[in-house]
Amino acid sequence: MKLLAFAATNSRESLNKKLIAYAGKLINDGLIDDVTIETIDLNDFEMPIYSIDRQNESGVPQLAQDFFAKIGDADAVLISFAEHNGSYTAAYKNIFDWASRIDMRVYQDKPTVMLSTSPGGGGGGNVLQGAVASGVFFGNDVRANLAIPSFFENFDADSGSISNPELDAEFRAAIATLAPTG
Repeated sequence: MKLLAFAATNSRESLNKKLIAYAGKLINDGLIDDVTIETIDLNDFEMPIYSIDRQNESGVPQLAQDFFAKIGDADAVLISFAEHNGSYTAAYKNIFDWASRIDMRVYQDKPTVMLSTSPGGGGGGNVLQGAVASGVFFGNDVRANLAIPSFFENFDADSGSISNPELDAEFRAAIATLAPTG
């Protein structure tokens, strides 16, 4: 199985990137068998801000096509959403908007686990709720979703893992839903 993983942010020190890294470690340690993980950085897909005028003048940028192709090449997708003012980051929204011009079903019906985290008690729950609710329209086969609240209280930076045993068990169970069935 080929898994595409990314944090939906362009922050270099993103808490959500740390969450994706932890998920990757768990998978590589045997949480799911026979998986190749490709972790991408949204900074590698920076494009002009989407507008219909730009699209009409220049078409869909190659980077949007590359992002769309990465999803197409994967068997499953793991996303951790950073929350900016209750919604998606501008970096993610822009890439998503461009990719949706190729096909509204950006996620191409791939099994998906959606995560979020933040320093606050909501754990990015607003953006996660919006992503899950709209996922069906954009080709996400959402298998699980989980917000990790109070990141600095529930994540051990030294070990790079969730320190709260109950949250860690929920996290592992969410990630495990991506395991192939049959």
